[in-house]
Amino acid sequence: MFDEATLNRLAGEFFAALPGSPQSALDFSSPKPPVDPGIAQRAPSLTPSATTQTGVPDVVNQSAPALGRGGNPVLGVPEAYAAALPQISSPPSRAPTPDLPTGISPPTSPYYFLGESSAYPSALPAQQDVPIDDRVSAQSFGLPGAAELKALLSTDRIAQPAAPQAQSGNQSFYFLDAQSSNDKSIPALAPGAHPPFDVNAVRRDFPILQERVNGRPLIWFDNAATTHKPQSVIDRLVYFYAHENSNIHRAAHELAARATDAYEGARNKVARFLGAGSADEIVFVRGATEAINLVAKSWGKQNIKAGDEIIVSLLEHHANIVPWQQLAAETGAKIRVIPVDDSGQILLEEYRRLLNDRTKLVAITQVSNALGTVTPVKEIIDLAHRQGACVLVDGAQAVSHMRVNVQALDADFYVFSGHKVFGPTGIGVVYGKSAILESMPPWQGGGNMIVDVTFERIQYQDAPARFEAGTGNIADAVGLGAAIDYVERIGLENIARYEHDLLVYATQALKTIPGLRLIGTAADKASVASFVLNGYSNEEVGKALNQEGVAVRTGHHCAQPILRRFSLENTVRPSLAFYNTCQEVDVMISVLLRLRGNRR
Repeated sequence: MFDEATLNRLAGEFFAALPGSPQSALDFSSPKPPVDPGIAQRAPSLTPSATTQTGVPDVVNQSAPALGRGGNPVLGVPEAYAAALPQISSPPSRAPTPDLPTGISPPTSPYYFLGESSAYPSALPAQQDVPIDDRVSAQSFGLPGAAELKALLSTDRIAQPAAPQAQSGNQSFYFLDAQSSNDKSIPALAPGAHPPFDVNAVRRDFPILQERVNGRPLIWFDNAATTHKPQSVIDRLVYFYAHENSNIHRAAHELAARATDAYEGARNKVARFLGAGSADEIVFVRGATEAINLVAKSWGKQNIKAGDEIIVSLLEHHANIVPWQQLAAETGAKIRVIPVDDSGQILLEEYRRLLNDRTKLVAITQVSNALGTVTPVKEIIDLAHRQGACVLVDGAQAVSHMRVNVQALDADFYVFSGHKVFGPTGIGVVYGKSAILESMPPWQGGGNMIVDVTFERIQYQDAPARFEAGTGNIADAVGLGAAIDYVERIGLENIARYEHDLLVYATQALKTIPGLRLIGTAADKASVASFVLNGYSNEEVGKALNQEGVAVRTGHHCAQPILRRFSLENTVRPSLAFYNTCQEVDVMISVLLRLRGNRR
């Protein structure tokens, strides 16, 4: 760690190096600093990095001090990203700012999260340049002196700390590289693609993790139900309502243009995130449940007839069962179910036997919300397509844990909810292949989804607009775009590796508790660890954990068929995310061991 004197010296050299600043170093102890106070107030402060909870050195934070955010003393992921972006110069038409030295332009926007343009390209006329004073497109924070800061913190100026050594015994925690590095199911990360994963920096970006429950720090192990929101998502929602709020698409005024660009920019981000071929293949809905209902009520009613068969798996959430049961009851179709083995993995041979020329749809989860099982969706899709069936993939539990490419999967439909991937509630996505979407009738009627209406006929918009009747959830779509920005900056490959190691650690610890039975032990799993504890109801376990600030889900998790496969009605379900730590797992384990010791 840097001592205070070193940090003060570096800070002084940094500010002295800014254009227009005096050459003398800035003395922080002086009541009258020799540089203009306006710069000092706007520039980021330099503070020591936070000590990691494990005591293991933090490579990222030790190699360079962190830039502070007001009210938060250490830099988190979004601002680190923004600080590295090119500066955005102020438009020459603005009046000069007297308190800024020559050569320093005020930042176009004070919002660090607006680091890349969210403008929808087609919203601008062809061959027309974006105006210099572009308040519609999101702008960079434009922090002054980024290059100088990098120079001051270069390897020539500061010795780099040695790489941390994996500790032995109980202190090894999530440094499980020997095991995870050989795991071929986790995609390899290209060198330099993202900075090293720093869980402490990530945690600083989630303000709710500072909450206390029953006097204890909140430990959020209910991520399969919903994920928390980073500050960048919260700030993006506030910015939308403060600067962009309007209905979209049809008005001629400035705020409508801003809101339209933000909304359609979010659609573009989702398309890139899923690997879709076009933003026109992305439909915004309220969540994965509404997404599946849209497909059932539109494509399903159009294509499923009496005697046809719909295949689902035993792993499905009720949202991927009930709409198909309703459709089957209306049409006379039949539901067929893929069984699972004792570990909770799909039995592919049984699936092959179910497929036949009457199969019209296969609806399959990519990751089980109750067990964490990762299903072989690519093989399931390929087998279905050989029979001429369409496939809908429920990706609600997958998108926050792994890279998804719908074109590589060849999915016909792919759905997910924004709140499962660190975005707002009330927003979700249907991906559908263009040709399929264009062939589907609207499922709701109203404004926005029509081209022309008379009392004799209706002409509908092309997809995706024909499926977005009425005023959509504009702000939360924009918030989902910000959440996607956030996870992409960290890197889904980094997230997958960290969560894999964390799940390994938690699973091994849970196995040491006498009388604890893990439910769902498939080799391919996301970070869910359902269990039951002998001698206790699941509600008793949940309450005991809550007393220590640990939030877990107890119940059937809207997946009763799969739990009944294991002769259970409910389980305790801790579910992990990339902001969780091994120390938090240790707290949960200590509570379970205490409970076990009380009843032998």
